[in-house]
Amino acid sequence: MEITSLSISGLKLIQLKVFRDERGFFVERFNQEQFLNCGIPSAFVQDNHSLSIPRVLRGLHYQYDQPQAKLVGCISGRIWDVAVDVRKNSPTFGQHYGVELSAENGRLLYIPAGFAHGFCVLGEESADVMYKVDQFYNGKGEGALAWNDPELAIPWPVNNPIVSNKDQIAGSFASYSKEPRF
Repeated sequence: MEITSLSISGLKLIQLKVFRDERGFFVERFNQEQFLNCGIPSAFVQDNHSLSIPRVLRGLHYQYDQPQAKLVGCISGRIWDVAVDVRKNSPTFGQHYGVELSAENGRLLYIPAGFAHGFCVLGEESADVMYKVDQFYNGKGEGALAWNDPELAIPWPVNNPIVSNKDQIAGSFASYSKEPRF
């Protein structure tokens, strides 16, 4: 397992060691000791699993009441995973990072609290996304930013995405910037 700190403070890319042979593969997806040694808290309290069909785009979501750190991975299919820094006092406020996650490339993305998160499905297969969080879900304390916000200018690699009603009416980054939650 190789853990790399990224250009946006707190984000970490984890490259898993995938052991393959004619039977399939084995991978260690979580190792508390290695994560702690690299500055990733490991007090995860909930595992989430979503299945999304091709062209689905989910996000950009954040939880401001009981803010959540996330450890995101894709166990089948491929996704483009995006984290946006929404911490008002951060030097990278409003910046985003995107990376392809798949079972084949063996990558995870650690996203600390204070980020909006979203992903879209790449290719013609559905994608299974698994992620750990360090706080329980609180629907009354969540928010969303528009996935296609012009100020964020995220280059989503999918045409005509399938987006939920909630994500279609998400707020702008300009509005969020006036009253940041983090």
